[in-house]
Amino acid sequence: MSQTDPGTPLGLFGGTFDPIHYGHLRLAETAREALGLDQVRLIPAGQPPHRATPGASGEARLAMARLAVADNPLLEVDPAEVDARQASFTILTLERLRRELGPTRPLVLLLGMDAFLGLPTWRRWTELFDYAHIAVANRPGYHLDDAHLPPALQALCSARRAEPATLVTSACGALVPFVMTPLAISATDIRGRQAAGLSLRYLLPPAVIDYISLHQLYL
Repeated sequence: MSQTDPGTPLGLFGGTFDPIHYGHLRLAETAREALGLDQVRLIPAGQPPHRATPGASGEARLAMARLAVADNPLLEVDPAEVDARQASFTILTLERLRRELGPTRPLVLLLGMDAFLGLPTWRRWTELFDYAHIAVANRPGYHLDDAHLPPALQALCSARRAEPATLVTSACGALVPFVMTPLAISATDIRGRQAAGLSLRYLLPPAVIDYISLHQLYL
């Protein structure tokens, strides 16, 4: 838990992280700078309900995430979803964090565009804004246009669009786009390269590569 002023925005970035790589880390760092976040808390999923069983155990994915952020005090890792050993739902995590951090701390849920467009499939998704702001990573030159959103998202989000400055004035409720140049790195490709005996260099932190090699993951 951050020990700074409880009024500063905290970013929340969940995912399978199977394994965590530079694309994940770059999104977290870009969001932190663009949105004025105090820190970003990475939350590896225990048992992600929308995906196949991860290739690495929750404990291994948690360990890799910790290794990946060890040299950056502005990124931290939350083990609660892995420790829970049950299906991971974002709404339950947000409820837990509200109990932990109190009702006034601005929480900012970070999503890529694909995840945002799939939001209507998430459990109790319309309640997410009751607990956090949502920040969506856009590609350069792309604008989050209500006309191109699924109808369910149009209805909920059109009135919530805001600028990053809003994140420090309220605890939850706003939709804030931010610009990010995505890195063409995928965990699926990394697992495939590892299985084929190909180099993982420059795709993820060296400490994570060493962990994968030591524990013979994704073979």
